[in-house]
Amino acid sequence: MDLGISGKWALVCGASKGLGLGCAQALAAEGVHVVITARGEANLLAAAAELRARHPGVEVRTVVGDIGTAEGRAAALAAAPQVDILVNNAGGPPTGDFRDWDRETWLRAIDANMLTPIELMKATVDAMAARGYGRVLNITSGAVKAPIDILGLSNGARSGLTGFVAGLARQKALAGRGVTLNNLLPGAFDTDRLQLTLAKAAAQSGRDVEAVAGARRAGIPAGRFGVPAEFGALCAFLCSPLAGYINGQNLLIDGGAYPGTF
Repeated sequence: MDLGISGKWALVCGASKGLGLGCAQALAAEGVHVVITARGEANLLAAAAELRARHPGVEVRTVVGDIGTAEGRAAALAAAPQVDILVNNAGGPPTGDFRDWDRETWLRAIDANMLTPIELMKATVDAMAARGYGRVLNITSGAVKAPIDILGLSNGARSGLTGFVAGLARQKALAGRGVTLNNLLPGAFDTDRLQLTLAKAAAQSGRDVEAVAGARRAGIPAGRFGVPAEFGALCAFLCSPLAGYINGQNLLIDGGAYPGTF
């Protein structure tokens, strides 16, 4: 299926690996030129090389930096002639007990997982509206819908972003001019972050990692973890004109793990 987004420009954050890279791969496969940014230079350059090899007709630009800083955002935005598609993505804050978190810990989580995406939207959505087309995808977490006790920092910061996007997406100045904003809520995907989480759980419980992973998979109706390519495919579809009537939504992609109806 031709999604009709060939030739557009996307800024994909946290795109050196994992879900961000999955999104960049899916967009590039549709002919979208991409600016990919991340803090780790080696992984970012390797990702770019792979994208260029697979999609020689697509322009791939890299920006090494921290998207959570004003300088990192400015550099990433400057690398693209325009941003038709914005994929906000940042690593989640650490797990733990809220009793151990001070004000600075909270502010770091809010800055990375709420305020940084808002700053990038602020920098891009009006120009999208002026051109008559734009897509914003925020990668948040399934914990927004079903909070996890040890993910309090993520629950709080990402829920704040979710509430903000719900209002912004419904502004007629954007929605009426071809700009949509949606959130993607991943469940358990086979990424480096999941492997680190499983290793930590294994160390705390005294079990081996595979036993912990097996127990986690058993709680997912699909019986497995997701793969970044699946996540990227949904991202690419939502970035297309075919998804122009989907706006302000929180789309859960978790293999059926969430047990609720709504």
